[in-house]
Amino acid sequence: MHSAEKPSLYDRLGGVYSIATVVDDLIDRLMVDPRLNANPLVDEAHHRVPPAGFKYLVTEMVCWAAGGPQKYTGRSMADSHAQLKISGKEWEAFLDDFQQTLDKFKVPAAEQAELRAIVNSTRADIVVDSAHPPAANS
Repeated sequence: MHSAEKPSLYDRLGGVYSIATVVDDLIDRLMVDPRLNANPLVDEAHHRVPPAGFKYLVTEMVCWAAGGPQKYTGRSMADSHAQLKISGKEWEAFLDDFQQTLDKFKVPAAEQAELRAIVNSTRADIVVDSAHPPAANS
């Protein structure tokens, strides 16, 4: 099989230490982004949730999603973002911060594309679309 020969995204990114370093920069960037903190619910969450724990969970999730041995132990994206009422404009600001971090660490284009696909797969669970509100979990 051809796919068995290709290292996982996790391995191509350098494993947990490299991923944690990039996540550390990203979370620091997100916590102070005025475009995100203009949303009072996000700003409050940024002051309520200790950055170290947030970095841990995001590192765990990225490692898991990239094919690493870690298991994500946090809440679902829908559950952890439901009360934040994140807009499409705020999502775009997050994507900009994400891109700045990837560029800072010179993440290769192919791996950036895979990471963007993973991130974009979470959009529906994070962004509030007034035309299509998230379904209630029952």
